[in-house]
Parts: sequence; structure tokens; C-alpha cells
Amino acid sequence: MNFLSTGYFNLDELNELIESAMRFKNGHTERPLEGRSVALVFFNPSLRTRASMQVGIFELGGNAVILEPGSTSWTLEHREGVVMDGNKTEHLKEFVRVLERYVSAIGVRTFAELNDWGAERADPILNAFARYANVPVINLESAMHHPCQAMADMMTIHEKLGNEKKKVLLTWAWHPKPLPMAVPNSFALAAAQFGHDIRIAHPRGYELDEELIREVKHFAAESGGSMEITHDLEAAYDGVDVVYSKSWGGKDFYGNADADIAHRGPFREQWIVDEQKMGLTNDAIFMHCLPVRRNVIVKDSVIDGPRSVVINEAENRLHVQKAMLTKLLR
Repeated sequence: MNFLSTGYFNLDELNELIESAMRFKNGHTERPLEGRSVALVFFNPSLRTRASMQVGIFELGGNAVILEPGSTSWTLEHREGVVMDGNKTEHLKEFVRVLERYVSAIGVRTFAELNDWGAERADPILNAFARYANVPVINLESAMHHPCQAMADMMTIHEKLGNEKKKVLLTWAWHPKPLPMAVPNSFALAAAQFGHDIRIAHPRGYELDEELIREVKHFAAESGGSMEITHDLEAAYDGVDVVYSKSWGGKDFYGNADADIAHRGPFREQWIVDEQKMGLTNDAIFMHCLPVRRNVIVKDSVIDGPRSVVINEAENRLHVQKAMLTKLLR
């Protein structure tokens, strides 16, 4: 069993993960990884993912093996049938098949390069790991998904607001450069699976993937929730219980960052979370996956305010991932 996206699991299974994570947070001790190792492969930088996975593996009795292709391990090629006469030293076929002889699971973190939307939306590196591995593969963020973050987000909403359906706003924010879509994709998907009414706000040009939106709508209908998209900021904040702010790049600008930067320029002053917008909500909590650019994505007064739960979210990564590792490796 892999953990690549929440979309591969039903609501009962996701709720079981949240319940398990809450037990770990409340002091439950279990060591299903005693004498076992888990590989963590980082193609990109990380704070929360790396630290929380290392600590979680240790607290479950295991050993984390950290590998950084191109730094602490060889550069990796994932494409099939390629002539490897460039700057890639080892193919994933050998890398994964050797690694799985040493470890019980492999976690992989690889961002979108924002060059080719058609290629990157297929998550080629993550899916190559899953294709070659005979041990569980855990998505620690890919071009399309960040399920560990999304589950920590769902746990935080449950913890702060209860398990009833909530009105949840996912709002785009201005950022000086284009960012991947993995976090907003996974948050929207998980919110729909848990039956929340999810509202997505963004300027024109920053539409999420059409297939992802169809999946969100499907899960919302199945779970008794709803999904809507708006470009009207005041309407977006009206009456919501949760404000989740995150910037992302426009898929039509992949391969042309300068065009994206020019397009987003006019939105800088408007698309930021401030006290005025939060005042339109139903005393909403403020959420962000971190790292966050203060006074760019969100005003200090909001992120430092009493309704900010960003540190709780970050802590909950540890507990959710311990629950997930226990489910996969018990």
C-alpha cells in the first residue's frame, strides 16, 4: 500500500488516520518500526516535512535514512528508454530496487519545476518510485499533491472546530514568484472528502487543474459537501469558518515565469489576508502550510492573532505521519 494522495482512500480510512493521529498527540506510544529503517528522498528543501518525518520515525522505533539526489546521493534519471549521456548518473530503476533491500518504506519529496504542465501534472518522478518499488512509497510532496500536509490540515480543523461540516475558503495569494499547486490541490481534495463546503478563490489565470477540480466535485457530492469557485474576494470570505491562504502558479504560464510574474503584478495589494477580510468571516481560523512570507501572503496582525493555527498545523504533521507510517508498516 502506498500513500500518494488522499484520493486513494475512503473517508472511513482517512478518519481512522485522524483518530490515530489524535491518540499519538495525546501520548499514545507504539513502536511498529522497531529495528526497521525508512528512506526519505529529498529532491527539494524542507523543514517541517524532513524534521517531522525524522522525529516520527524515531519515536516509532525506527531509523530514518536521508538521501538528497545530486548532493548526498547520485543524480537520478526517471525517464524510460533514455540514453543517459547527460548529467544524470543513476536510473531510478536501480536506485529504488537497491534501496528497498535496505528499508521498509520510501518517502519522496519532489516539487514541480513549473516548466511543462502536461508532463508535471502526471507526477512522473513520484509515480516512477511507486512503479519500481515493492515497499510502500509515501508522497512527501510532489508536483500535484501533498497529502501529509492535507491530512494535518484536516486534523487541525477537526481539533479546533469539531467534526461537523464547515465552510472552508482556499484563497490564492500574491507571491513574487510562481509556486507549485500541490498544497492547494491536496487541501481542496481532502476538504471535499471530509464533507466540508469548499470555496476556492483566485484571480483569473490561476485555475487549478480541471481533472483535479472534477475529482473535488465528485468527493464533495459523495460526502455531502459542496465546491464553488469565485473571483470575488469579499464574497469569498463571507461567513466562512476557515481561511486557508496559499499562492500557486498559473498552469498556462508553465515554462514562462516572467509572464506569470507580470500577470500577477496587479493583484499584490488585493490578494493578501488582512484583518478587514477576516472580519467578513464567521470568526474563522487562519491556516497556512508554511513557510509563509509575512505581509505578502498574510498580515502580521492575522498570523500572530488568536485565530491563527499555523503552528498547530505544523505540529500535526508529526502526529498524522506517525499514524500513516503505523498504518502502512504495522
